[in-house]
Amino acid sequence: QVQLVESGGGWVQPGGPLTLSCAASALTYTSYVMKWYRQATGKERELVASISTGGTANSVPRFFISRDTASNSAYLLMPSLKSEDTATYYCRAETWILKYWGRGPQVTVSS
Repeated sequence: QVQLVESGGGWVQPGGPLTLSCAASALTYTSYVMKWYRQATGKERELVASISTGGTANSVPRFFISRDTASNSAYLLMPSLKSEDTATYYCRAETWILKYWGRGPQVTVSS
């Protein structure tokens, strides 16, 4: 059974960093594009970063995505968070046909 297990969420003060991890299992990791989405309360889910199978990365400003084939993991680096970044963050693995979601760690940015 495919699983995407996220970790690294929590509370941080404005300006502080967090890194989210997403460990994938039971899939051919190198065949999947990895993405991070977030959903704030009362808002639609939005894409914040993606990284292709070849390592081409795209992300919104202030966020960075990376992937590690050896550990079947993807990471979302958020070096300087703002209060508006408060949301549930979801990892997603996808091919043209298959799509899988993680459960989503909560990130809360407040003083």
